[in-house]
Amino acid sequence: MISIRIGEADFSVGEELARLEALGGGAVASFTGIVRGEGGLASLRLDHYPAMTQQQVARLVDRAMARWSLLGVSIIHRVGEMRPGDRIVFVGTASAHRQPALDACDFLIDWLKSAAPFWKKESFADGTAHWIEPREQDTASLERWKD
Repeated sequence: MISIRIGEADFSVGEELARLEALGGGAVASFTGIVRGEGGLASLRLDHYPAMTQQQVARLVDRAMARWSLLGVSIIHRVGEMRPGDRIVFVGTASAHRQPALDACDFLIDWLKSAAPFWKKESFADGTAHWIEPREQDTASLERWKD
């Protein structure tokens, strides 16, 4: 089972976990990203080019499926305007055993955070706004996954 959804709609973590658990494996791992409200952040806007984003995320999932013995992968990435406390991203993996599920989930979120074609703009309560540049830490996290 592979599920990739990119859009503005919120999602239920519980429903996503239940779908992965229903696959009958012994392990489900997940990550949920949430908009932080630090520094007076009022909103976060994510933009993307739909065809390119869907294609890149699908290739990423294919890599994870080939590298680990997975029963399923669920990726949800929101776009549009979000507020502090809103869910941004969900990555869930299911496998027969814990380590493949954990490793694949870690791999997928590292790649989504650092290499997926999303453009992020932060807007603050004082009226200022800026586009978020890639962080060195996120780029460095990808190095451990190089084949």
